[in-house]
Amino acid sequence: MPEPSRGNDEQMTRWSDRQGHRHWLMMRGQELLAHYRKARVEGGFAALDDDGNLAGQTAKTIITARMVHCYSIASLMGVPGAAPLADHGLDALLEGPLRDPQNGGWFQQDGKGGRKNAYVHAFVVLASATAVIARRPRAIELCEAATSITEEHFWLADEGVMAPSFAADWTDPEPYRGANANMHTTEGFLAMADATGDDVWLTRAVGLVRRFVHDIARLNNYTLPEHFDPDWRVLPDYNRDKPADDLRPWGMTPGHFAEWAGLLLKVECALAAREQPTPEWLLNDAIGLFDSAMEHGWNVDGAPGMIYTIGNDLEAIVTNRPWWVQAEAANTAYMLHCRTGQTRFESAYRMLWDYIADTLIDRSKGGWWPEVDRKGNRSRRVYPLRDDLYHAYQATVTPLFPISASIAHGIK
Repeated sequence: MPEPSRGNDEQMTRWSDRQGHRHWLMMRGQELLAHYRKARVEGGFAALDDDGNLAGQTAKTIITARMVHCYSIASLMGVPGAAPLADHGLDALLEGPLRDPQNGGWFQQDGKGGRKNAYVHAFVVLASATAVIARRPRAIELCEAATSITEEHFWLADEGVMAPSFAADWTDPEPYRGANANMHTTEGFLAMADATGDDVWLTRAVGLVRRFVHDIARLNNYTLPEHFDPDWRVLPDYNRDKPADDLRPWGMTPGHFAEWAGLLLKVECALAAREQPTPEWLLNDAIGLFDSAMEHGWNVDGAPGMIYTIGNDLEAIVTNRPWWVQAEAANTAYMLHCRTGQTRFESAYRMLWDYIADTLIDRSKGGWWPEVDRKGNRSRRVYPLRDDLYHAYQATVTPLFPISASIAHGIK
């Protein structure tokens, strides 16, 4: 890695360097792993309700893939009981009803068919790569299947992005381009580069962050529109009637600003580890995007917490506070302090974790509240169920290790 830029800030010892904080994070991670064991069903993993019980028996591909990713990470960390859960998810993705035996690829959920989405497949890529790094049985088999589908159907080589969705038989491509699916594709490609050693995945990840952050967000004062047409014109009214959609809400998402900022630092780390040039814009844009996330998302209505969405004019739209937004912002604050040594990022990290601990962690039933209102009360406008442990668990693991392209490779 390049040497950190210290700036003029007085140094602050990281919480993550303190044994007590590290122990606290590990305990919270263990609680999450235990809480979500109940999500196992015959065809993979399903959502939980607020009591920590199954909300239904229907397995979903996104949940199952995220569980494979998380329990594979836990197996690398030596957590007893994690490996069998990861292997259950791998078997489900390879042989269960989530996979389309006729046309290839994965449905969104068991028995429902429907369109095949890049967002869903990005997590299958991530799961397979993490499982390969964790040396789980059948991981290579899933990895080959996931990358084959990505190459054959989703990856648009001329644009350097993922096609958003198709009908189940790969007809009817959707006339849309979106930031969210490509953001998680970036994460998956970074993990795949670590799992396979093939730099093509890193090259694609660099292209994705260049397009969405350096070419779009930077020129938009470090705010990132989410929705575009196939000619890359912004769609300012896309889903205006669905401001609380869980994947494609109208407007912009400050939590994604923070999440993209973290990916920029992971890309920089991956390039440095391979002794490839690390453009200055990776760090500069990460700082700009994180600062924008905090400016436009945190405490914008006079109460702590980062809100879900803002409008095209930067006004607050959906002011509920999702769990994943706070988790991803904390991860990026940690990485930025590691990278720069600037006290303000450590201060943000502590502020975010104080909010998570005080407001989101459910000390009665376990797990985290998926979403709260400005007063910290449980709300269900966007996330009525506890889908999985992905964002929360990663937040408990990320500060335990130096910055790495993928969490699994950093642990290994």
